[in-house]
Amino acid sequence: MPAAVPNARTSVKETSSKDANADGDLSFLPRHLGPDEKTRKEMLQTLGLESLEELVEKAVPEGLLAKHPPKLPPARSEARALSDLQRIFSQNQPVRSLIGLGYHGTITPHVIRRNILEDPGWYSAYTPYQPEISQGRLEALLNFQTMIIELTGLEIANASLLDEGTAAAEAASLAHNAAQGGSRNTLWLSPGLHPTTRAVVITRAAALGWKIISSESFPESESTHLFAAILAYPESDGLLADPRPSIQKIQSAGALSILVADPMALLLFTPPGELGADIAVGSTQRFGIPMGFGGPHAAYLATRLAYQRLLPGRLVGVSKDTSGRTAYRLSLQTREQHIRRDRATSNICTAQALLASMASMYAIHHGPAGLRAIALRIHGHARRLAKELEKLGLTILHPSYFDTLRIRGTPSALATTIKAARAAHYNFRIFSPTEIGITLDELTDDGEIDRLVGFFGGKGSGPSSPTPELAVSVARRGPALRHPVFSLHGNENEILRYIRSLSHKDLTPAQSMVSLGSCTMKLNAASELAPLGWASVTDPHPFAPEDQNSGYRTMIHDLERWLGEIIGLPAVSLQPNAGSQGEYAGLLAIRAWQHARGEMARDVCLIPVSAHGTNPASAVLAGFRVVPVNCDSKGNVDHTDLDAKLREHGPRLAAVMVTYPSTHGVFEAGIRELCQKVHASGGQVYMDGANLNALVGICRPGEFGIDACHLNLHKTFCIPHGGGGPGVGPIAVAAHLAPYLPCNPVQPVEPGRVGAVASAPYGSASILVIPWMYLAMVGTQGLSLCTRVAILNANYLAQRLSKHYPILYRGAGGWVAHEFIVDFRPFKASAGIEVEDIAKRLMDYGFHAPTMSWPVAGTLMIEPTESESREEMDRFADALISIRQEIAEIEAGRMDRMKNPLKMAPHPAADVLSDSWNRPYSREKAAYPAPWTRKWKYWPPVSRIDSVHGDRNLVCSCPSVSELAN
Repeated sequence: MPAAVPNARTSVKETSSKDANADGDLSFLPRHLGPDEKTRKEMLQTLGLESLEELVEKAVPEGLLAKHPPKLPPARSEARALSDLQRIFSQNQPVRSLIGLGYHGTITPHVIRRNILEDPGWYSAYTPYQPEISQGRLEALLNFQTMIIELTGLEIANASLLDEGTAAAEAASLAHNAAQGGSRNTLWLSPGLHPTTRAVVITRAAALGWKIISSESFPESESTHLFAAILAYPESDGLLADPRPSIQKIQSAGALSILVADPMALLLFTPPGELGADIAVGSTQRFGIPMGFGGPHAAYLATRLAYQRLLPGRLVGVSKDTSGRTAYRLSLQTREQHIRRDRATSNICTAQALLASMASMYAIHHGPAGLRAIALRIHGHARRLAKELEKLGLTILHPSYFDTLRIRGTPSALATTIKAARAAHYNFRIFSPTEIGITLDELTDDGEIDRLVGFFGGKGSGPSSPTPELAVSVARRGPALRHPVFSLHGNENEILRYIRSLSHKDLTPAQSMVSLGSCTMKLNAASELAPLGWASVTDPHPFAPEDQNSGYRTMIHDLERWLGEIIGLPAVSLQPNAGSQGEYAGLLAIRAWQHARGEMARDVCLIPVSAHGTNPASAVLAGFRVVPVNCDSKGNVDHTDLDAKLREHGPRLAAVMVTYPSTHGVFEAGIRELCQKVHASGGQVYMDGANLNALVGICRPGEFGIDACHLNLHKTFCIPHGGGGPGVGPIAVAAHLAPYLPCNPVQPVEPGRVGAVASAPYGSASILVIPWMYLAMVGTQGLSLCTRVAILNANYLAQRLSKHYPILYRGAGGWVAHEFIVDFRPFKASAGIEVEDIAKRLMDYGFHAPTMSWPVAGTLMIEPTESESREEMDRFADALISIRQEIAEIEAGRMDRMKNPLKMAPHPAADVLSDSWNRPYSREKAAYPAPWTRKWKYWPPVSRIDSVHGDRNLVCSCPSVSELAN
């Protein structure tokens, strides 16, 4: 088994990309950066500056620039970086792992790999907060939800979660929130769960004070305190038992039943809903998503409609646009962190949208009959292997199973078998010297069964049955995936056209700048993503023997070391598989450190209202009580209010969470002072790394005095957002917190330490190659140049727009950080125009709106990143300036306050080309508001979507063909 996740351990002058000797080969930089050196000088001149160095010295408060830049290896060219990484990954041994534990060999259909995984129209998109220009990926996610609803037999499913362990923990939180009465605090865990799933749930329970009971039979003595039970179906070692008797006892006790179910097995066996389960969770990894040394993979959570408002994560629903057309949107968003903060249903923001889309397309690609054939083939191979091994005198411990056999034999015989298997590059799960496990999958064929039998000293005696006998008591009675979407695209032409039709509905960075503030939509270079196609990256099992994947560990340790250098903190864990989970892990480390000092009463977490939206939800999840801290009129943390809160809660203070620069787009001068005050009160400082794109390479937050900081590798370090995931949120901590980083999920947790926060030791390990490539290609000087250009772009764009709109917050000297907030609130009184109207009108100009009404209602937060050219920023600025002129026409009475291009935006082609046009402005003004729209036009597929209708008439599965026709 692998080792536990290890601990990693002044202003700079403008660097020309031509100067390859300054920091290695900087040939990648011109492809990553938007403005070239000449353009940067011209942009600086418009700001009255001579150099990027001068800009940084003016924008960043005195004393915060790094004492020395991070020590990264010299920059490499794209070709050299790829060659070096390929050499590292050549150390991984090509091994066939039949270990199971929730990870299986699978085949990613080439049409899906090429047209989703490798298509920037899919992987570069952000979470679909602007639904009118996100209909494609919303439909793919709705397909995923429909797939899960049909497989599980439950009524509602979310649009993915991070992994199976997290899904199980979230299900337990849902059940606890649903429990009636404060005395219910006990959770029963079946011993049949994967140890990884069990570990993540136990970590959650420890922080929230739940009592864990683990027993084979129902815990009668705890029945009045039980709020939920989690059972496995099938169990980790293969047992496929009828869970109905246990479910009935659980529900009779007034608790909720949670089944962890393999979706491939559900094609053959009774769905959880029919068994009576309240909640089902699991992983869709084996639906075409490679193991990737642990991730990323899309987990699922399905439940009954009664619990829809407690559901964690994203939920796609069906609504209507203004013309009555069916349209999709994110539903019940009032559950989410940016609105409910510490009362949110979950801290999860990023999930696994890209992988969920791929899994749903895998189901569409194979169709119901094809999927069932795959499941039958896997089960048939398992039954044949069991019979062959029983002929050899081995014992199959469980008479009923799906794909996994637990095999008992003598120690000497099994040792010989394991040795033979290892020599042939096969891995099995080892329970004890007398018991091993073998899990079969989609890759298994008759030849492999013959090889496996040979390892035991036998010889295969014939092919597996394509229609094996099923356990009658739990055999599925009706077909799965009956919705037409799973049967309409049977050949490659059809599914290719379907995938392409969906991607063409969406507006993403593949078409134009997406300047979402606090989201850092920078370039995802093709060379950074190229290693995702290597078998040495996709195939390794996360729990293969350590010596088999030394290449992965070398890459991971490189990245830990580099990230620690950049942040200025000595210990890094890459296990958290989202930014929210990085927050969670960091706060758990602080909590464990406080408890280790005997400070058990410290349970208060102070959070400025300018902090990132997930912070309060993460603090609650870590067992803290949230107390807000106000901001002043300039957007800074109000130190007077901070001082008052420190005095009030001093003896109970555990931590303060702060986002730096703040989500108001300001470099605050008082960050060092804040750290000193918190430490003097006995607390720790957690810094949210959402805005690190303004710091990396020029500041090292560890030098500010912070104790912990998570990094968003899907923002600052170029992992694509994927339409809402995957993400990676490593946590970096100071030396005193290092012993409290997350543990390996299959290794014992020492008393006082923190357990696993993800199902795999290194979380979403396969996509770590992306930040490795990015940092390898930019090096120290290149990284700092990227940050300075990001600050330049933001200040350039802020200056252009400031002549037409108020910029809400600025730092000292009038400078912004890497993002800024534009205030549109005055237009509500002057023209009846809301910020939503402006966001929708931008779609007609071919732009995705910046972050809307967060962190301040009625505003847009704009972050151009370093990757956008001046030409693109000018085009975006021209769009907003043109919209301001449209508002002026309304203010002057030349356009109607209700029937105008903003209120009626966006304008899909179907409306513009309609025979009926009863609007008091021309079709040309509606569809072609700017010169560039005549050269290339993005057409929103629907008009403005009715959000209220979607929430009042909640439908979270695919509409029928007849409904779509209406």
